[in-house]
Amino acid sequence: MALKVLDIGEKELINYILSKSADIIADDTAITNFKDTNLISTCDMLIESKHFPDEMSYFQMGFKAVTVNVSDLAAMGADPLGFLLSIALPKDLELNYFKEIIDGVIDACDYYKIPLIGGDTNEASEIIISGTALGLCDKPLMKNTAKIGDLICLTGEIGHAALGFNLNGDSIYTKKALKPLARINEGNIIKQAGASSATDITDGLASELYEMKPNSFGFMIYEDKLEISDEFKEISSQLGLNYLDLLLHVGEDFELLFTIDKDNDLDIDYTVIGEVNDSDKIQITLSTGEVREIENRGYNHYVS
Repeated sequence: MALKVLDIGEKELINYILSKSADIIADDTAITNFKDTNLISTCDMLIESKHFPDEMSYFQMGFKAVTVNVSDLAAMGADPLGFLLSIALPKDLELNYFKEIIDGVIDACDYYKIPLIGGDTNEASEIIISGTALGLCDKPLMKNTAKIGDLICLTGEIGHAALGFNLNGDSIYTKKALKPLARINEGNIIKQAGASSATDITDGLASELYEMKPNSFGFMIYEDKLEISDEFKEISSQLGLNYLDLLLHVGEDFELLFTIDKDNDLDIDYTVIGEVNDSDKIQITLSTGEVREIENRGYNHYVS
């Protein structure tokens, strides 16, 4: 029987593309030498039935389409340069809904100080928004350049969006799910402070740690350092969800995960969640003291 794309998943599809082009850099964005700096470019496609919860407004759809792309610029420590918007719409979509989407895009562009500079429109059976973000950066932060002894750090809190996707009403969790924000300013500060590697958390902490792991190096993170609130655990339990699964394997947080030397001078709010070691494993020390290897599993577009 012939293999289907769902049999291998998104990351293997990307690996196949990378194997066909020596010019593509396997990181959060493309990096192109440009005069005396680097052009940083990235694109991300959002599909109504896959990426937009029922509770999400059309305005929030537009805002998120910018956020997911700007977040990749943040992970590289890049300064935003411009945003391109391609959008496909059902022909019977109410015009006011289209206008709300565009209002969300413009509001996000203003928020991130990235001008909308072009794009395209087309017809589709559901809303599809594809954005392309461009930035500039002299020395981009790469994913897998951590050093042994580095601290593993996070901006903000993770798991809130994952929990929010399972809730209704107004809360810190649903806000994170419906209107996530990219850490563009923090990315620049992290780069200036000499971080050794960075990425943004889109597919879950576990998946991103595996993306960042250099050969023969290992990562140890600690449950007690993830600052998991009792409320988070209680709501997860009430919904029949495993709170660690939400933290490790769902994503959509758009926080920055980065490594940096212990003697850094980093002037932002962040949390140290672990350290880089020579174990060649990715592990978590649970609050019970048990050490467990973290499964390489995250969000997959091709699994429903």
